[in-house]
Amino acid sequence: MNTFLDSQKWRYATKKFDARKKISTEDLNTLKEAIRLSSSSYGLQLYKVFIVDNPELRAQLQPAAWGQSQITEASHLFVFANQTTVSNEDIEGYLKNAEGIRNLPEGTLNGYGDFMKGNLLNLADDVKKVWTAKQTYLALANLMNAAAELKIDTTPMEGFDPVQFNAILGLDKLNLNAAVIAAVGYRHEEDDTQHYKKVRKSNEDIFITL
Repeated sequence: MNTFLDSQKWRYATKKFDARKKISTEDLNTLKEAIRLSSSSYGLQLYKVFIVDNPELRAQLQPAAWGQSQITEASHLFVFANQTTVSNEDIEGYLKNAEGIRNLPEGTLNGYGDFMKGNLLNLADDVKKVWTAKQTYLALANLMNAAAELKIDTTPMEGFDPVQFNAILGLDKLNLNAAVIAAVGYRHEEDDTQHYKKVRKSNEDIFITL
């Protein structure tokens, strides 16, 4: 656990990336697996993660992210896109997958499926969209934690225009919405922010034991 906490102290929201440094294929696969293994409500994982490596495409996205340099300078740009709704097919697909992976007879998880359907399918469309967007932050946290363990820098970003991102990446056609993004790579030696002391509230200001 000390190693994990040390990595968290090392991590910061990188302001300037070294564009010359690229994440290795092995480390990139580790980050992808960390995202895949993320916790998700009901286990549904109602999102897609776009890993944008193409420099021309990232140049198109940069103006839609307030011109921030991390968009183009980082090794990779991760775009977490939530589904804009939740359907019966989503739940049935999860049940089929779970029964197959766990070698369960077909229909074993129908009760759980009915429970999910009762809780999710009758929600208003705007509530569903907010709920699925929240799920992407669980995956983002896993990405950031795994990257810190590998000494790979990250910058989680909400400073972008989802409408423009959706249009540029064609997410609207896939019933997806850009919820949050993360620039991932290696800090530049000229990024003075890396030397700042981390500012956080004290335990007494955060935790309440009942």
